[in-house]
Amino acid sequence: MKIFQREQRSLFGEILDWMLTPLLLLWPVSLVLTWLVAQGIAGNPFDRALEHNVRALAQQVALPKSGRLQFSLPPPAHELLRADESDQVFYQVLGPRGELLAGERDLAQPQDAERAQPGEVRLRDDELRGLGLRVAYTWVALDSSGQAALVQVAETREKRSVLAAEIIKGVMLPQFVILPLAVLLVWLALVRGIKPLSELEERIRARKPDDLSPLDDRTVPLEVAPLVSSVNDLLTRLKDSIATQKRFLADAAHQLKTPLAGLRMQADLAQREGANADELKQSLLQIRRSSIRATHTVNQLLALARAENAGAPITRQPCDLARLVMDVVQEALPRAMDKSLDLGYDGALPGAAGVQLEGNATLLKELVRNLVDNAIAYTPSRPDRPGVVTAHVLAADGHAPLRLQVEDSGPGIPAAERELVFQPFYRALGTDADGSGLGLSIVREIAGQHGAAVALRDAHPGQQPPGTCVEVRFGPEPVPN
Repeated sequence: MKIFQREQRSLFGEILDWMLTPLLLLWPVSLVLTWLVAQGIAGNPFDRALEHNVRALAQQVALPKSGRLQFSLPPPAHELLRADESDQVFYQVLGPRGELLAGERDLAQPQDAERAQPGEVRLRDDELRGLGLRVAYTWVALDSSGQAALVQVAETREKRSVLAAEIIKGVMLPQFVILPLAVLLVWLALVRGIKPLSELEERIRARKPDDLSPLDDRTVPLEVAPLVSSVNDLLTRLKDSIATQKRFLADAAHQLKTPLAGLRMQADLAQREGANADELKQSLLQIRRSSIRATHTVNQLLALARAENAGAPITRQPCDLARLVMDVVQEALPRAMDKSLDLGYDGALPGAAGVQLEGNATLLKELVRNLVDNAIAYTPSRPDRPGVVTAHVLAADGHAPLRLQVEDSGPGIPAAERELVFQPFYRALGTDADGSGLGLSIVREIAGQHGAAVALRDAHPGQQPPGTCVEVRFGPEPVPN
């Protein structure tokens, strides 16, 4: 559990962390590497001096004709070898059998694995009386039999340590100034780098609430341009949505104004003096019709608002489309009988294969109800010549998806108006039926939420009247008009 975890991350702080953390972590690594390099640099000249000294001592080893090995070191040379302000210098000369000819007896001999060829100078690290030493040694060949004398020169490491420390100081001390300066420069660079974001924020805050014009993406860095483009796309969609809502509210007010005005007028007529019983009855009948129309319009508006609620996903469950259609047809029978209309169902039976789909039963029932209500409203019918409205459910098979068709014997919809009738409040010309013009808008919206397509065509091509067939296809294929 992160106790100190912040709910919101700072872009400035996160970039600063990613830039400074490697810098601060690499600084100790730089110290270690500098120390190792300084040790090598400081040791090289002193190693060369040791090699020179051991070669000079090796030249003093001689085997005269008498056969007795000799080593002679002049006193001035001996004093020069010993003279050093900071380090102690030791030497040792051993004969072929390990006898000490000169120098320190306690100086350790090289291991067998470290034995070099005569004349070759080697270096190693060793200790003497608790002091760390750097030792140069060589073997001096005495005769052709392979006998050789060992010559070693060693010194303590004080000069090396002092020189390495001076090198490290010369390299690292400037970094104590450079590192804070680098941090400051990184900070200033980040402040300057994110300044366009602050300017963009100020421009957005300075806007008026009704200003939904796109932001200028030419004045922002390339990395911010996609964000500005996305915001502009959102503003465009928001502007369109607000315009649609305004138009919807204006149309809704206009549609409700007519029945409400009729209600007020009929109420005024009913209250006038001298009105007889028949006139009062006629006014009440008109009031009833206007209230039914207003109620229908309000219900349609609520249904369209529910269908357009794309912000929340709809609840889906297995639905039997044949059962839903038969239920809606049965509910609409009284209205069809009042109009002397022949309303029926023809198609797959409930429970048959291919009539099941995943969807919202309430919305699907609203879709079917609007199609049936539209067909009833716009189909002329008389007792001597009844109109016909038929609902079909065609089960899905291997060649076609599940389909719903509602046919009527009405005047039909001209091809030029078949796309317009899906707009809210649009009503085809030449019709005198009561309606709000919202039915097909609701149908298309609900169909879209179920991945279905809606198409219009003539129910009886070549006949007069041609009628209308509305088909809802619950499948991925597009439906030609």
